[in-house]
Amino acid sequence: MSPAERLLAVQELDTRSDQLHHRRQTLEVRERLSRASAVVQDLDERLGELEGRRDELARSQRRLEDEVSALAAKRVEVDTSMYSGQVRGPRELEALQLEAASLKRRQDEVEDQIIEVMELTEPVVAERNRLVEERSSAAADLGSFEAELQAAEAEIDAELAEVDEQRVSASEPIDAALLDSYEKLRSRLGGVAVARLVGSNCTGCHLTIPAVEVDRIKRAPENEVVYCDCGRMLVR
Repeated sequence: MSPAERLLAVQELDTRSDQLHHRRQTLEVRERLSRASAVVQDLDERLGELEGRRDELARSQRRLEDEVSALAAKRVEVDTSMYSGQVRGPRELEALQLEAASLKRRQDEVEDQIIEVMELTEPVVAERNRLVEERSSAAADLGSFEAELQAAEAEIDAELAEVDEQRVSASEPIDAALLDSYEKLRSRLGGVAVARLVGSNCTGCHLTIPAVEVDRIKRAPENEVVYCDCGRMLVR
């Protein structure tokens, strides 16, 4: 087997490796995984906003309930004073009555505010619960896609390992300097450094080589590495 033919065997394995790497990066499930991840992230953001609003309303309700408790305690205190029999003057009694009435009005107002807050909270909690269920379903899809991607990558990685092993064996008999030249050409020529000469055509650039040049190439010694004008090594 000529040096060019050995390089062509390496080239075919390298091309197969490139194809596998490309397939790995463009797996269809990777796109589905990306979309599912974006859905989960969006739901997390919306849940965060809703939970923030829910917590804000809960704090408002607790503050109002604390105020109602304080007002109720103050009313008990005022009522106790009024009916204790210790208040003698009509003015003092009138002041206590006015205070009791004011406390009652304020308590009624605050209790109405609590109802309003509870009414605002109800749809927030309902929407939050709906999104929790939606996120659970989206997270399950995400997990399924992750597992599918891992399985597909593992399959391709196994093929790549086999190709890499074959490539090591195929490149062992090749002169190190020639192999280095091949690697540089591959990098410069889009991954294809070696091509077959079929008739008068280079299968790398697909151009027709002049008849005189084809004749010279065919008459060259078997171990001589010949090149197309495109720069690729040719296998005769």
